[in-house]
Amino acid sequence: MIVYQIEKINITTSTMGVRGLHGFVANACPSVCTVVNLKEMAEKYQIHQPGCIPVIVVDAMCCLRHWYTPESWVCGGQWLEYLSVLEDFIKAFTTAGIKLVFFFDGVVEQKKRHEWVKRRLRNNKEISRIFQFMKTHRRQPGRDMFFIPSGLATFTRFALKSLGQETVCSLQEADYEVASYGLQNNCLGILGEDTDYLIFNTCPYFSISKLHLDCLVTVMFSRENLCHSLGLNVTDLPLLACLLGNDTVPEGMLESFRQKCLSGYSSAKQNNDKRTNTILAVADYITRVLHLQQGLKDLEEMLPLGRNKTVFCRGVASYLLPGQQSPWLLQIPSLETSDKQEVIMWSDPEILQVAKEHHVQAESYLVYNILSSGEIECSNTLEDEFDPELPGQALIFRPARQHIYSLLLEDSKDACRSCPIVKEWFVYFGNQLKQPELVQPIKLDIPGGIPSLRTLWLSQDAEVQAQRYSTFLACFHLWNEREELQALENSLAALCCLLIYLLWQVDAFSLEDLNAFIAQTLCLRGKSAAQLSGLQLTHVDSRAVQLGSLFIRGLTTLILANSACGFPFRMDDLMAWKMFDGKLFQQKYQQSHRGCSVEELLEGNKYWLTEFQNLKSLICKACMKNNRVLQSRQRGNEFIRESESRRWGSSFQRSHQPRFSSLFHNPNQGHQWRGLGPYTSRFETGPSGRRYRSEEQSQKRRGFQHTLRWPR
Repeated sequence: MIVYQIEKINITTSTMGVRGLHGFVANACPSVCTVVNLKEMAEKYQIHQPGCIPVIVVDAMCCLRHWYTPESWVCGGQWLEYLSVLEDFIKAFTTAGIKLVFFFDGVVEQKKRHEWVKRRLRNNKEISRIFQFMKTHRRQPGRDMFFIPSGLATFTRFALKSLGQETVCSLQEADYEVASYGLQNNCLGILGEDTDYLIFNTCPYFSISKLHLDCLVTVMFSRENLCHSLGLNVTDLPLLACLLGNDTVPEGMLESFRQKCLSGYSSAKQNNDKRTNTILAVADYITRVLHLQQGLKDLEEMLPLGRNKTVFCRGVASYLLPGQQSPWLLQIPSLETSDKQEVIMWSDPEILQVAKEHHVQAESYLVYNILSSGEIECSNTLEDEFDPELPGQALIFRPARQHIYSLLLEDSKDACRSCPIVKEWFVYFGNQLKQPELVQPIKLDIPGGIPSLRTLWLSQDAEVQAQRYSTFLACFHLWNEREELQALENSLAALCCLLIYLLWQVDAFSLEDLNAFIAQTLCLRGKSAAQLSGLQLTHVDSRAVQLGSLFIRGLTTLILANSACGFPFRMDDLMAWKMFDGKLFQQKYQQSHRGCSVEELLEGNKYWLTEFQNLKSLICKACMKNNRVLQSRQRGNEFIRESESRRWGSSFQRSHQPRFSSLFHNPNQGHQWRGLGPYTSRFETGPSGRRYRSEEQSQKRRGFQHTLRWPR
């Protein structure tokens, strides 16, 4: 192996995996980190294994923030630029003769749910600071406040698929499947940024943060050198990881034990930080004390585990790949947590198998999670906690999801003829995520009845494609608009679906907002990634930032509906880079609210002008049919500053109670059924047609209320 010497390797601290281990190996065990050339390693690999293609398995979730290099990140995403970045990334490895296999997290396991929640609540605070900065300075924060664009993980999966890459969505935690794949397929290595890959006994682990794409040079972490420095065996590393704390074993669980190790560690150095000395002390205790008892006693007899024995032993076992054993476990515990109930929501094994295959092959979105466990999640979105006009995207798109749940679970009704409830872990301000929200599916209203999943997914009959399309539209109450929408090309039809839905749901949407969305989608077609990259903004409007993120989350809801309905649209037609660019939307939004003409919005393109008028006419007619009157509401350059004392110093809080006429139970807010209006009962939900907002002054007095706005 060819190793490149460098003076010092600075490793970015990772919050994933074993606490403090990345910093430790960089500062106290530099021999663990070696700089390597992946191209030269691949050439050596082929010499020793002729006929075999060197493969690097990529933990894509670790790489997202490193892949997203476009300068603008706050406006909703520079998707065409990002697609170009991914193309360049793939090309660099392909040119070197290296195949890439990308893994994405497909589930959040119950044993890691507490860590998932903790990170999302921490993210909420970061997002609040981002919006405060934008309102104060009218520009995007620096890279030190970088937050990945909403929906980045979802669209990256489909982007890599569209670029011909092997892409896998995991059935359990992705890091375990990545490590297993790397070991079982004799891979060249794993590319990521998670110290768990130092603990798994698998192929070499490479750093994405230290990768120089132009020459394919990066840092390789050696678990053998780590063991040599600590006086441990490779089979001791899972024990070390759990004693230090990781995503499975909370750091505070064994704090007193680590303190005792540290107080009894005679070789502690004053120039080391506490974390470094702690890791050295725990490793020393394993070598000096626990090795003498290994194989003779259970871990609970050697360590002060108490009630935490099961969690701890499962933590150790979670690092054992297929065929591996641990000398520290006399009996391998079941990895299923006691509070997790395996609930198969769908009884048809053929349908479940189809959903599973689509899930693993990263061809669908959330459908298998709904059918197999009835539990889904959605991470943070760039949303303004203090904007009273725009509710969280999780609430806006819930009615559509409820219809999709009904479609998926219609044939799983119990004896009382009610669909199973779906558990949602959706992040929005005001939701403390102490428990999942229990969401009741709501039946679709389709003339002729709801087609079965067997029909939508398995039938090859020509007329079924029309059923798929109609069912998709019904999820958004657009069945009556099918003829007009079918006359459009797919990406524009999808755009209209999303904008009509948003206009029905949110009264704060104005004519200026609609013009901006349509104009930016049309203008996007004539621009390259380089042109979009060169687009300069005089300032950034925080409301447009939230609208951009809302639009992107809407696209993921369309993708969910498309997956559930048997793919009436090609997935490529629903991709963000076909319909949205963050900076371009900011530009069109600001122009529209300044009162610029449509001709100026469309950059003088007469062909786009005709198309703009047709799309706007279709959308406005659909709104008028359902008593939604679009109004002009120019915001100019006000930038929604609204006196800082009222905005940041007031006690105003969005209650985030859903305004849909729908059933759901939020255990975090007590056992109440929200949003039941005169058209609903506890067991039956009907369309209300009521608006999101009543008159403005009463709205401000009572906080945010959320009511369904479906057509009558």
